[in-house]
Amino acid sequence: MINKNKDQGLPQHDCSYLTFNVVDWIDVFIRPTYKQIIVEALNHCITAKKFTVYAWCLMTNHLHLLARAQDGSGLAMIEKEFKRYTTTKILEAIDIEPDLRRSWMLQRFESCSLSLKKIEKFQLWQTCTNPAYIDFKQVYKLQERVLYIHENPIRDGIVDSPEHYLYSSAADYAGKQGPVKVQVINFESLRMSLLKNGS
Repeated sequence: MINKNKDQGLPQHDCSYLTFNVVDWIDVFIRPTYKQIIVEALNHCITAKKFTVYAWCLMTNHLHLLARAQDGSGLAMIEKEFKRYTTTKILEAIDIEPDLRRSWMLQRFESCSLSLKKIEKFQLWQTCTNPAYIDFKQVYKLQERVLYIHENPIRDGIVDSPEHYLYSSAADYAGKQGPVKVQVINFESLRMSLLKNGS
Protein backbone atom coordinates (compact mmCIF):
# COMPACT_ATOMS: atom_id res chain seq x y z
CA MET A 1 0.00 0.00 0.00
CA ILE A 2 1.39 3.36 -0.90
CA ASN A 3 0.35 6.90 -0.89
CA LYS A 4 0.89 8.39 -4.34
CA ASN A 5 4.26 9.78 -3.28
CA LYS A 6 5.80 7.45 -0.75
CA ASP A 7 5.48 3.98 0.71
CA GLN A 8 3.39 3.86 3.86
CA GLY A 9 4.25 0.23 4.78
CA LEU A 10 1.56 -2.29 5.60
CA PRO A 11 -1.94 -0.79 5.64
CA GLN A 12 -4.56 -0.93 8.31
CA HIS A 13 -6.07 -4.30 7.52
CA ASP A 14 -9.65 -3.37 6.80
CA CYS A 15 -11.90 -0.97 4.96
CA SER A 16 -15.54 -0.79 3.94
CA TYR A 17 -17.30 -0.58 0.62
CA LEU A 18 -20.45 1.51 0.87
CA THR A 19 -22.92 3.29 -1.37
CA PHE A 20 -24.92 6.42 -0.57
CA ASN A 21 -28.06 6.46 -2.71
CA VAL A 22 -30.29 9.46 -3.31
CA VAL A 23 -33.94 8.87 -2.41
CA ASP A 24 -36.11 7.69 -5.29
CA TRP A 25 -32.91 7.50 -7.37
CA ILE A 26 -33.31 11.18 -8.20
CA ASP A 27 -30.55 12.41 -10.53
CA VAL A 28 -29.35 15.23 -8.29
CA PHE A 29 -25.70 15.20 -9.31
CA ILE A 30 -25.98 16.50 -12.83
CA ARG A 31 -24.85 20.06 -12.16
CA PRO A 32 -21.19 20.77 -11.25
CA THR A 33 -22.30 22.87 -8.25
CA TYR A 34 -23.90 19.85 -6.57
CA LYS A 35 -20.97 17.59 -7.46
CA GLN A 36 -18.47 20.03 -5.97
CA ILE A 37 -20.32 19.91 -2.64
CA ILE A 38 -19.61 16.18 -2.46
CA VAL A 39 -15.94 16.69 -3.36
CA GLU A 40 -15.52 19.36 -0.65
CA ALA A 41 -17.34 17.27 1.94
CA LEU A 42 -15.16 14.22 1.24
CA ASN A 43 -11.98 16.29 1.51
CA HIS A 44 -13.22 17.78 4.78
CA CYS A 45 -13.84 14.29 6.22
CA ILE A 46 -10.39 13.19 5.09
CA THR A 47 -8.68 16.19 6.68
CA ALA A 48 -10.76 16.83 9.79
CA LYS A 49 -12.23 13.40 10.60
CA LYS A 50 -9.15 11.30 9.74
CA PHE A 51 -11.25 9.45 7.20
CA THR A 52 -9.28 7.49 4.60
CA VAL A 53 -10.78 7.20 1.12
CA TYR A 54 -9.17 4.55 -1.08
CA ALA A 55 -11.59 4.86 -4.01
CA TRP A 56 -14.73 6.81 -4.85
CA CYS A 57 -17.08 7.59 -7.71
CA LEU A 58 -19.97 10.03 -7.79
CA MET A 59 -22.73 9.20 -10.25
CA THR A 60 -25.93 11.17 -10.90
CA ASN A 61 -27.85 9.55 -8.04
CA HIS A 62 -25.34 7.68 -5.87
CA LEU A 63 -21.87 7.78 -4.40
CA HIS A 64 -19.60 4.73 -4.13
CA LEU A 65 -16.82 4.70 -1.53
CA LEU A 66 -14.08 2.34 -0.45
CA ALA A 67 -12.96 3.86 2.84
CA ARG A 68 -12.21 3.48 6.52
CA ALA A 69 -12.50 5.55 9.68
CA GLN A 70 -9.16 5.75 11.47
CA ASP A 71 -10.33 4.00 14.63
CA GLY A 72 -12.39 1.46 12.68
CA SER A 73 -15.54 2.32 14.65
CA GLY A 74 -16.41 5.85 13.55
CA LEU A 75 -17.73 5.03 10.08
CA ALA A 76 -21.41 5.36 11.04
CA MET A 77 -20.80 8.74 12.69
CA ILE A 78 -18.87 10.06 9.67
CA GLU A 79 -21.63 8.84 7.36
CA LYS A 80 -24.28 10.58 9.46
CA GLU A 81 -22.36 13.87 9.52
CA PHE A 82 -21.53 13.65 5.82
CA LYS A 83 -25.17 13.09 4.85
CA ARG A 84 -26.43 15.86 7.12
CA TYR A 85 -23.85 18.38 5.87
CA THR A 86 -24.24 17.56 2.17
CA THR A 87 -28.04 17.60 2.44
CA THR A 88 -27.95 21.11 3.90
CA LYS A 89 -25.48 22.40 1.30
CA ILE A 90 -27.26 20.78 -1.66
CA LEU A 91 -30.63 22.16 -0.55
CA GLU A 92 -29.04 25.62 -0.30
CA ALA A 93 -27.57 25.21 -3.80
CA ILE A 94 -30.90 24.00 -5.22
CA ASP A 95 -32.51 27.11 -3.77
CA ILE A 96 -30.21 29.46 -5.69
CA GLU A 97 -29.38 27.44 -8.82
CA PRO A 98 -31.52 28.09 -11.92
CA ASP A 99 -32.61 24.45 -11.99
CA LEU A 100 -35.86 23.67 -13.82
CA ARG A 101 -36.27 20.56 -11.64
CA ARG A 102 -36.07 22.55 -8.39
CA SER A 103 -39.72 22.30 -7.30
CA TRP A 104 -40.01 18.67 -8.38
CA MET A 105 -36.86 17.62 -6.49
CA LEU A 106 -37.85 19.44 -3.31
CA GLN A 107 -41.31 17.88 -3.48
CA ARG A 108 -39.78 14.39 -3.77
CA PHE A 109 -37.35 15.04 -0.89
CA GLU A 110 -40.20 16.29 1.29
CA SER A 111 -42.41 13.34 0.39
CA CYS A 112 -39.64 10.87 1.31
CA SER A 113 -39.08 12.59 4.62
CA LEU A 114 -42.78 12.35 5.44
CA SER A 115 -42.96 8.67 4.49
CA LEU A 116 -39.96 7.91 6.74
CA LYS A 117 -41.47 10.04 9.54
CA LYS A 118 -38.31 12.12 9.76
CA ILE A 119 -37.99 15.32 11.78
CA GLU A 120 -36.17 17.01 8.91
CA LYS A 121 -38.41 18.50 6.23
CA PHE A 122 -36.34 17.08 3.37
CA GLN A 123 -34.73 13.65 2.96
CA LEU A 124 -32.03 13.60 0.28
CA TRP A 125 -30.15 10.37 1.05
CA GLN A 126 -31.55 6.91 1.58
CA THR A 127 -30.96 5.76 5.15
CA CYS A 128 -29.46 2.35 4.34
CA THR A 129 -25.91 1.98 2.98
CA ASN A 130 -25.09 -1.65 3.95
CA PRO A 131 -21.31 -1.23 4.31
CA ALA A 132 -19.40 -4.36 3.28
CA TYR A 133 -16.23 -5.09 5.25
CA ILE A 134 -13.13 -5.97 3.22
CA ASP A 135 -9.92 -7.28 4.77
CA PHE A 136 -6.75 -6.02 3.08
CA LYS A 137 -5.51 -9.61 2.93
CA GLN A 138 -8.23 -10.19 0.32
CA VAL A 139 -6.23 -8.39 -2.37
CA TYR A 140 -8.23 -9.79 -5.29
CA LYS A 141 -11.54 -8.73 -3.70
CA LEU A 142 -10.11 -5.30 -2.89
CA GLN A 143 -8.86 -4.79 -6.45
CA GLU A 144 -12.14 -6.05 -7.90
CA ARG A 145 -14.08 -3.54 -5.80
CA VAL A 146 -11.86 -0.61 -6.87
CA LEU A 147 -12.33 -1.58 -10.53
CA TYR A 148 -16.09 -1.88 -10.04
CA ILE A 149 -16.21 1.62 -8.53
CA HIS A 150 -14.12 3.15 -11.32
CA GLU A 151 -16.00 1.43 -14.14
CA ASN A 152 -19.39 2.92 -13.18
CA PRO A 153 -19.14 5.76 -15.73
CA ILE A 154 -18.18 3.26 -18.45
CA ARG A 155 -21.21 1.09 -17.69
CA ASP A 156 -23.38 4.21 -17.97
CA GLY A 157 -21.77 5.17 -21.30
CA ILE A 158 -20.41 8.48 -19.99
CA VAL A 159 -16.72 7.86 -20.81
CA ASP A 160 -14.64 5.25 -22.63
CA SER A 161 -11.87 5.17 -20.06
CA PRO A 162 -12.32 5.43 -16.24
CA GLU A 163 -9.61 8.08 -15.75
CA HIS A 164 -11.46 10.46 -18.09
CA TYR A 165 -14.30 10.78 -15.57
CA LEU A 166 -13.57 13.71 -13.24
CA TYR A 167 -15.70 12.71 -10.26
CA SER A 168 -13.90 9.55 -9.22
CA SER A 169 -10.50 8.34 -8.06
CA ALA A 170 -9.73 6.61 -11.38
CA ALA A 171 -7.37 9.44 -12.37
CA ASP A 172 -5.43 8.97 -9.12
CA TYR A 173 -4.95 5.29 -9.94
CA ALA A 174 -3.69 6.33 -13.38
CA GLY A 175 -0.98 8.49 -11.78
CA LYS A 176 -2.79 11.83 -12.04
CA GLN A 177 -4.29 14.14 -9.42
CA GLY A 178 -8.03 13.79 -8.81
CA PRO A 179 -10.24 16.26 -6.90
CA VAL A 180 -10.41 14.16 -3.69
CA LYS A 181 -7.36 13.40 -1.51
CA VAL A 182 -7.48 9.62 -1.88
CA GLN A 183 -4.92 7.14 -0.65
CA VAL A 184 -4.05 5.03 -3.66
CA ILE A 185 -3.57 1.29 -3.14
CA ASN A 186 -0.58 -0.22 -4.89
CA PHE A 187 -1.86 -3.76 -5.27
CA GLU A 188 1.46 -5.26 -6.31
CA SER A 189 3.22 -3.73 -3.32
CA LEU A 190 0.40 -4.93 -1.08
CA ARG A 191 0.72 -8.50 -2.38
CA MET A 192 4.48 -8.47 -1.85
CA SER A 193 4.12 -7.07 1.68
CA LEU A 194 1.58 -9.73 2.61
CA LEU A 195 3.77 -12.48 1.16
CA LYS A 196 6.79 -11.15 3.03
CA ASN A 197 4.84 -11.14 6.27
CA GLY A 198 3.43 -14.61 5.66
CA SER A 199 -0.19 -13.46 5.36
